[in-house]
Parts: sequence; structure tokens; C-alpha cells
Amino acid sequence: MTRGNQREQDRLKAQKKAAANAKKPKESASSLAKRKEADADILRAKQKKKEEEMSTKAAAEAAGTKK
Repeated sequence: MTRGNQREQDRLKAQKKAAANAKKPKESASSLAKRKEADADILRAKQKKKEEEMSTKAAAEAAGTKK
């Protein structure tokens, strides 16, 4: 009956993992908000850069087709 033994071993492993995660300090609301804001700033900067690249590429294509 190896399957029963495997289930028991997995159950014990999951309990150990849950106990280890319970000991870790959780992220506070203020640090979570700061991290979310920093991530949002990074994404905004990436989006702005991409839009600038697209607008310059579109302008170059438009200038190329007018000739």
C-alpha cells in the first residue's frame, strides 16, 4: 500500500511547510502599499517609453511614405 504511505508523507511535508510559512513575518500594509506604488511607477515609466518609441516609429514611417 505505497499510495497510502505516499499520502501520509505528503501530508507531513505539507504540515512542515505550513508551519515554516506561519513563522515568517507578514508584510505590513504600509510596506505593501509602498511596494505597489513603486511597481506602478516602474510600469508607468515602461509604458511611457514604449509609447515614445511607437510615436517616433510611426513618425518615421509617415515621413518615409510621404517622399
